[in-house]
Amino acid sequence: MNSTKKTIAFKTLGCRLNQYETDALVSDFDKAGYEVVDFKEHADVVVVNTCTVTNQSDQKSRNTISQAARKNKGSVVVVTGCMANNYKEKLEGEEKITYVVENNRKGSILNLVDAHFGGELIHPAKLHADVFQFHTVDKSLHTRSAIKIHDGCDNFCTFCIIPTVRGRAISRPLPQIIDNVKDTLANGFKELVITGVNIGRYEWEDKRFEDVLEAILNVEGDFRVRISSLEPDGFGDDFVNLFSHPKMTPHLHLCLQSGSDKVLLRMRRMYDLKQFEHTVNLFRSRYPDFNFTTDMIVGFPDESEADFQESIDAVNRYGFGHVHTFKYSVRRGTRAERMENHIPENIKNERSARIREASEDSRERYLSSFIGKTETVLIEGVDEGGTANGYGEHYIPIRFKGIGLEKNSFHKVKLLKLEGRGEDARVVGELVD
Repeated sequence: MNSTKKTIAFKTLGCRLNQYETDALVSDFDKAGYEVVDFKEHADVVVVNTCTVTNQSDQKSRNTISQAARKNKGSVVVVTGCMANNYKEKLEGEEKITYVVENNRKGSILNLVDAHFGGELIHPAKLHADVFQFHTVDKSLHTRSAIKIHDGCDNFCTFCIIPTVRGRAISRPLPQIIDNVKDTLANGFKELVITGVNIGRYEWEDKRFEDVLEAILNVEGDFRVRISSLEPDGFGDDFVNLFSHPKMTPHLHLCLQSGSDKVLLRMRRMYDLKQFEHTVNLFRSRYPDFNFTTDMIVGFPDESEADFQESIDAVNRYGFGHVHTFKYSVRRGTRAERMENHIPENIKNERSARIREASEDSRERYLSSFIGKTETVLIEGVDEGGTANGYGEHYIPIRFKGIGLEKNSFHKVKLLKLEGRGEDARVVGELVD
C-alpha cells in the first residue's frame, strides 16, 4: 500500500455471522492503516458483505452494490458474503464490481486490497481459504463482539441455500475459540455473542456445544455471554443447566419456522412441535422470565390456512419476545423449488402481515411483564441529552437517563414503562446503581 492513507467503508446485510466477519475485517483494515469511514461517505474501497437467504435479501444486496458503485466511481468495490457464492459468475461479469470474494476467502480481503494498491492484481480464487481465519475484533461497528465457533451446515432443509453458499459443517477447534475469547475480552468487550451457522451441531474431537459454552463461561473477566441463533435440535436437557451461570444471559433465539408439524416435515426440519415445546417448557420451568425469540416462514409450498393458523397459535402460546418473519422465497436448486402448490404472493403478503401483528402483540406482552423489575443493561450509546440505550440480560431494549454514563458499561435499571410498538418498542427505566 502506498504512503497515502486510504479510506474504506463497509456495508453488511443479513445474519450476525456476517456482522461478526465484517467487524473482523474492520479491525484488520484499521490496524493496517486504512481510515474506516461511514458507508454514506466516499471511500477508496467499499466492501459489501451480502446476504442471499431470500429474494428480498438478494434485492437489498443488489441495490446496495449499485449504491456503492454509484457513489464511489473509480473506487475498489469488493462484493463478498453469501450472494458472492450464489451468483459468483454473474457478479464477476459486472463492470461496477472490482472483486467478488467467496465466503471461505472473505478473511483475506485485506491482502487482496493491499495487493491492488501495490499494483499486483490477484484473482480472489488465489486467496487463502479458511472460514476461521478472521482475527480478533478490536475496532468494531458494534458494542458487543461475536465469537465464531462453527460454519456451514449439513441439515439441508428443503427451503435453504446455506449449505450451498456456506458449505458443509465445520467446527472451530476449542483452544482457538478460548484464545479468541480472551483476546476479545482484552480488547474491552463485555458481551460475547456465540455465533455460527448451526452452532448446536458443534463437534470437535470429543467436545460438543455445551462443552464450548462451559469453557467460555469459565474464562475470568467481567462479561456476559449470549447465543446468537440456535436450531431446536442438537443439544440435550442438560443444556438448560448452563443458564444458571451468572454470565449466561436468559435468552435464546430458537428457530421454529412453522407451528405446523406437516410443514416442518416438508421443510425437512430436524424436530417437531412437541420437541420445541418441551424445550420452551423446560427452560421456563427453571427460569420463568426466559426470553425466547424465533424465526417464522410463511407461505411455504402447500401451507394451508389451517397450517398457518397453527403458526399464529404457536406465537401466542410460546410468548415470544420477538418473531422475525420471512415470506418463503424460492431458492434455486433447493428441493422446495420443485414442490407443488406454491403459495401466491398476495396470500404470503397477507399471512406475513397477520403473523407480524401477532408477533407485536406477543412482544408487547413480554416486555410489559418486566415493568417494575430490574435489568442489568449494557450501554450501547449515550445521546447528547444524557439518555443511554442498551439491552438488559433478557435482551430487552431499554433507555434511561443518568450522569456520567459511558458506552460499554453495565448498570442496574428499574423498568418503568413501555414505549412504542413492534420492533420500535423500548422500555423506559431509571438508574438504580
